[in-house]
Amino acid sequence: MSSENLKNMESGRVSGSFARMNSTPVAASGPTTDTVPQLGLRWFGLRPLEVWVMAGASFLLLLQSYRAWWSISVTEAWGFVTGGICVWLVVREHLWNWLIGIANNIVFFFLFLHGRLFADMSLQIVYLGLGLYGWLNWLFGGEKRTVLKISKTTRVEWLMMAALIPLGTWGFREILLAVNGAAPFWDSLTTVLSLAAQYLLCRKRFENWFLWIAADVIYVPLYLNRHLPLTAVLYAVFLVMCLIGVREWNRSMKKGQAVP
Repeated sequence: MSSENLKNMESGRVSGSFARMNSTPVAASGPTTDTVPQLGLRWFGLRPLEVWVMAGASFLLLLQSYRAWWSISVTEAWGFVTGGICVWLVVREHLWNWLIGIANNIVFFFLFLHGRLFADMSLQIVYLGLGLYGWLNWLFGGEKRTVLKISKTTRVEWLMMAALIPLGTWGFREILLAVNGAAPFWDSLTTVLSLAAQYLLCRKRFENWFLWIAADVIYVPLYLNRHLPLTAVLYAVFLVMCLIGVREWNRSMKKGQAVP
């Protein structure tokens, strides 16, 4: 092989190497790339403003309870904080909603025990199990064990709920009458509605929001009647968050996106 051909081959190798080396770094290393600003806009998968608002509001609310600046118990304050954060994370399709939700279940178990709302107290145990199921399902419940995406409730699921919600409400009411529950019918109805909504949430069904809305409309006056004012306010906040959740999940569903 001639010396001229060898030089041409070497030249081709060198120029090809430089082309491969320079193709990616030029786009990624510049200060105006898209990847760097996007990383700065998210803390734990949330916007910085969202994190600051949740942290600040939680700190102030807990501080007032621990310092006894109002009559709200520390347990109810923790229920407010964990519940509010949990629902907002659901609105944002954030996976951490399940972890915060489990903490919220533990807090509300003791809160409802004190308020003699036995159905809601028992519901927290079921929620804990559903929380673990939902966590795993959101992670691996999609096609080929991928992240689960938002979908519509199936006809079979609607038929099951149409049968089980009235039947479950009647059954719980009979139990609560036997144990002298504070509000047997309303406590039972909200319990069953919440269970149905939680199941749909675990399956990431869009319509879970409508069942939560129905339950929250009843919960607010129920908790006011049981002298749990902060919890009543919390469920009023939940109601507003549910309306936001309908909007946000509808947008996400149309885009065919699910946030991990």
